Amino acid sequence: MLKILATICIIGMATSSCTSKKASRTESSHEAEPELTMIVGTYTSGDSKGLYSFRFNEENGTATALSEAEVENPSYLVPSADGKFIYAVSEFSNDQAAANAFAFNKEEGTFRLLNTQKTEGEDPCYIITNGSNVITANYSGGSISVFPIDKDGSLLPASTVVKFKGSGADKERQEKPHLHCVRITPDGKYLFADDLGTDQIHKFIIHPNAKPDNEEILLKEGNPASYKVEAGSGPRHLTFAPNGHYAYLINELSGTVIAFEYNDGNLKEIQTIVADTVGAKGSGDIHISPDGKFLYASNRLKADGIAIFSIHPENGMLTKAGYQLTGIHPRNFIITPNGKYLLVACRDSNMIQVYKRDADTGLLTDIHQNIKVDKPVCVKFIP
Repeated sequence: MLKILATICIIGMATSSCTSKKASRTESSHEAEPELTMIVGTYTSGDSKGLYSFRFNEENGTATALSEAEVENPSYLVPSADGKFIYAVSEFSNDQAAANAFAFNKEEGTFRLLNTQKTEGEDPCYIITNGSNVITANYSGGSISVFPIDKDGSLLPASTVVKFKGSGADKERQEKPHLHCVRITPDGKYLFADDLGTDQIHKFIIHPNAKPDNEEILLKEGNPASYKVEAGSGPRHLTFAPNGHYAYLINELSGTVIAFEYNDGNLKEIQTIVADTVGAKGSGDIHISPDGKFLYASNRLKADGIAIFSIHPENGMLTKAGYQLTGIHPRNFIITPNGKYLLVACRDSNMIQVYKRDADTGLLTDIHQNIKVDKPVCVKFIP
């Protein structure tokens, strides 16, 4: 059985600090420090409890611990748009694989477990929400699962589990479908699902009125049903430019980034550029700076670090701008909304590194404000 205790341990000193800051904001709102609530997901095979919350200062790059919740292997998470709920996977290769719903107090950073639903697909590793549904990508299950959200923010049982077929060129890593990411397009009309195992991006049309009470199916197969990329690439994560005109795919096995033009559900490949120059076959995450000028991609297993690319403003093409070595196994990273800092979750270094971004060059500088967390693998901000 999935053991979720959801016990909350609020760190007294952090709470006291938070209270004093809130009082200061009340006295003089114009002097308020620009703070974000930060949620961290981890693997729990070591000393980690599961989920952690922090207050992160967007101006000086420092973090204050707030709270934690006990849940097993919350390796990916997503907050609701209003920050009142957190949805997190429990990544297991058996029937413990699940999606969890938490009520979240943004001011105090505390979690309250609402419920848990089985994904019916092994190793859920990515989770998103459109406000009315939660969707997971299930790596070993080769599937995606759709959960309607109930009125109280909890999850109803999976309404749809889409299972894929096929294999890829790499006999060891692509023996079957491996769904690694699900992303809703900027126009909100489509969902793309990255399949590392079959070198495809699957496409679905989103039913705009699918709600728990009308039993409408959220996803309908798109036309075309998928987009193929070069054999042996291993699609992992997909991100969109702030202007919505371009999409960028990091490929785990080939270590390349593929740039696409995006228009009304259609992807047109325009460029392939190498992010992993040492052939480690461990590329991980991909994000774009809020100003749309730079793209970052993480690499693991060898020369662990972040590849940095500039983005041409007229055509979306990428140019290599630099490379930043990091701690061990940078599985996930995130950029602050103001673009000032990039935070890297280094799983095997048991810390989140904080880097300051140069807005002109895109290059990164370690400010040595490491946040100690056991096996961190996902970082999200709630403004």
